[in-house]
Amino acid sequence: MSMGLIVGEDALARPAWAATDPMMRAYYDTEWGMPVRDEHGVFERLSLEAFQSGLSWATILRKRENFREAFAGFDPEVVQGFGDATISQLLGNAGIIRNRAKILATIKNAKATIALREDGGLADFIWSFQPESTPVPRTPEEVPTSSIESAAMSKALKKRGFAFVGPTTMFALMEALGIVDTHLIGSHRRGSSGIWPS
Repeated sequence: MSMGLIVGEDALARPAWAATDPMMRAYYDTEWGMPVRDEHGVFERLSLEAFQSGLSWATILRKRENFREAFAGFDPEVVQGFGDATISQLLGNAGIIRNRAKILATIKNAKATIALREDGGLADFIWSFQPESTPVPRTPEEVPTSSIESAAMSKALKKRGFAFVGPTTMFALMEALGIVDTHLIGSHRRGSSGIWPS
């Protein structure tokens, strides 16, 4: 059994961050690290990772439904058209993270997502940075926070007009989408994406 894993009353091993809060546990058990390959799903997660920058993921997850409502279900077609009135509304919306730079980045990223459709689309673009191997962490300290691929993805996305897509944020996105598997050895979720062996 890995260090850093907690066995719950259901006899399943999870990392500390997913072991106690029921919301975080449900996210870990059902969603985190499972493959997402559609434009809408990738755009939503890209947007939420940008909002998470500097904050805890639990904060974002608690507000996710508010974010979905505020950002038209993360439909890039709608979000790209947000103007000053909508931006003012968002800045006054206590249900989301009221950060002007991150709100403007989400609108900018929606436009960049639409533009990427001419070149295969956002999902294929993001997945093109899948590495040849995935980390095999035994402890939380062994989980990387960035990689050569996340740095390359960050650079490529910036070139395409995206914002708030630094290497660390993009590595977190890769983890969330299943592009890499950073579940600890011994976790009941290790290998569950079907992309990487357990």
